[in-house]
Amino acid sequence: MHPRSLTFPSGSETVHAWHFTPGSDVLDSADGAPVVVMAHGLGGTKDSGLAPFAERLAAAGMHVLAFDYRGFGESGGTDRQRVDVAGQIADYRAAVSTARRLDGADPRRAVLWGVSLSGGHVLSVAAQDRDVAAVVSVTPLVDGPAAGVLATRHHAPSALVRSTAAGVRSRVARRSSTTIPIVGPPGTVAALSLDGYREDYLSLAGPTWRNEIDADVVLSLGTYRPARHASSVSCPVLVQIADFDRSAPPHAAARAAFRARAEVRHYPCDHFDVWPGKDWFDPAVEHQIHFLTRHLAAQ
Repeated sequence: MHPRSLTFPSGSETVHAWHFTPGSDVLDSADGAPVVVMAHGLGGTKDSGLAPFAERLAAAGMHVLAFDYRGFGESGGTDRQRVDVAGQIADYRAAVSTARRLDGADPRRAVLWGVSLSGGHVLSVAAQDRDVAAVVSVTPLVDGPAAGVLATRHHAPSALVRSTAAGVRSRVARRSSTTIPIVGPPGTVAALSLDGYREDYLSLAGPTWRNEIDADVVLSLGTYRPARHASSVSCPVLVQIADFDRSAPPHAAARAAFRARAEVRHYPCDHFDVWPGKDWFDPAVEHQIHFLTRHLAAQ
């Protein structure tokens, strides 16, 4: 399945996206087929593992709009490789607006799909947009302080200190930001440096992905708490939790799911094990299709 490329504005920049069209009419209505809006997690790009999810959802009868945040991948933006949480949430809102106008899409059945960091973003967006039809939140990062506590259990203290120092330097010297790798070997300065994570992420990496990120992210995520918006989400929600997740605390995801009155699926694996090529990808995507088909058909 070859997606169509398109762009849309967000703020003063241009966002690049892929549009996957439905491979079935099973969910069609007089107003069109449902549309899923999809974006990656920390430092990710749409060509880094999102397509297999999008293709499966499209085959089940949904449009899918997968996009790159400003500053990442093929999207515009002069401030490259920097995670701006507010900006990324604004990009999601712009993507939803675009998705609702796609030819053949039912604007009343727009779905938010997020993974890891964006698994938290979709809760924030859905809490403000009462017209969202459903949310899928995969191994979500919903509580930055809790993630910080979890990091102290799995990282060497010296590596955490060096990463934090790099973040402070980047924030102080805003015009000449300090970058660190997104993933690195254990004990090195990187946003993710747990055993096996570098290999897992690199196995997904597409041609536009860069293994660097503004070190300011270390500080920004320390105050990131989208879980506080979960109780304001009124649409059906699916939260998929990796029970042995070493980067996105599973207990925090479970609490957010409870607040959102969500359907919850558990997988006995780590953070990257629900991605394509891993043992839990097929169960995870099948659960997404079952959840969305049930709720979108009813709507």
